[in-house]
Amino acid sequence: MSADYITMTIPKQKRIALIAHDAKKEELIKWCEDNRNILSRHELCGTGTTARMITDRTNLQVKGYNSGPLGGDQQIGAKIVEGRIDFVVFFSDPLTAAPHDPDVKALLRIAQVYDIPMANNKATADFMIQSKLMDEPYDHKVINFQKNIDNRANTLGK
Repeated sequence: MSADYITMTIPKQKRIALIAHDAKKEELIKWCEDNRNILSRHELCGTGTTARMITDRTNLQVKGYNSGPLGGDQQIGAKIVEGRIDFVVFFSDPLTAAPHDPDVKALLRIAQVYDIPMANNKATADFMIQSKLMDEPYDHKVINFQKNIDNRANTLGK
């Protein structure tokens, strides 16, 4: 039987998702401007409006997915599952209700399940981006999902 956990590697060049609720977009754009030199060395993506605004205002190339309420948060979550996003910066607004709150919670959950670094405010993002780990590969352990599936299939198939 295989191990309960497998080692995954976040590469030196990170694939970073940039997301912000409407009330936090300006703050994230400013943060991207302030950290442009670091961010320019990584592959960037984000939800629709946020990605477009960052690209327009900072000249950083940010691949855009759908807007959060139109499935963008779920698209980012799917990319985490596929191993195509290593790092998430999501400036969320805790004081405003969002119609897509279940999608946001699902994104937070999947980042936690896959042990993906995630900042939900500027202070955390500052600490993460200034970490020595930003410029080197990072090995981390995640649940061995294939073992989990095999165990469930064997248990439920009886």
